[in-house]
Amino acid sequence: MAQNGRVSVPARPQIYHITHVDNLARVVADDELRSDAIMVAAGGPTIAIGMSEIKLRRLQELRVTCHPDTFVGEYVPFYFCPRSIMLYLLFRANHPELTYRGGQGPIIHLEADLREAVAWADAQPRPWAFALSNAGAYYTELRNSLGDLSEIDWAAVAARDWSAREVKEAKQAEFLVHETFPWRLVSSIGVHSQAIADQVAGVLAGAAHAPPVIVRPDWYY
Repeated sequence: MAQNGRVSVPARPQIYHITHVDNLARVVADDELRSDAIMVAAGGPTIAIGMSEIKLRRLQELRVTCHPDTFVGEYVPFYFCPRSIMLYLLFRANHPELTYRGGQGPIIHLEADLREAVAWADAQPRPWAFALSNAGAYYTELRNSLGDLSEIDWAAVAARDWSAREVKEAKQAEFLVHETFPWRLVSSIGVHSQAIADQVAGVLAGAAHAPPVIVRPDWYY
């Protein structure tokens, strides 16, 4: 529903972490998603899909203002929507900062419930925050109260046409959890094709936690 021209906060916001399907076996074995800082210290992921300059900035320059002793790169990042702008860059595979050129087909979406994630983090306790735009930008604003979720532009988050600059910025809002995120909180896995679904199913065979795998072409370009 709209309030003052804006879309109100969804009752159960979902969050989405994207990664290459070849990274999934390690996530399942670790029983958690890990931040870039932890992954870099361990030698990096099997296949890195991010932009090197932005990742370095997140690791060394950009602090999470809600938790000023920490850097953005020390957090596991999620978007508030599938079919993100980052996925579009992977789909186009022509950005000069990308070393990955394999397209969107092998990229999977790990979906989780925002409120469940916050409840888990608060119980640890574990720092968390959300950015109103790209957390890799110097100008982004960060919050760490669910009461501030209305500051996210939810219409922009859901937009399929993000050619307008303000929509493009707001669509890139992120949720961040410090250091690790439990695998058991991943509620489903969205994939591009049945072939990738079959590959994911093979990785999950015998796993203690095996979320449903769903072919979701509408989550892709």
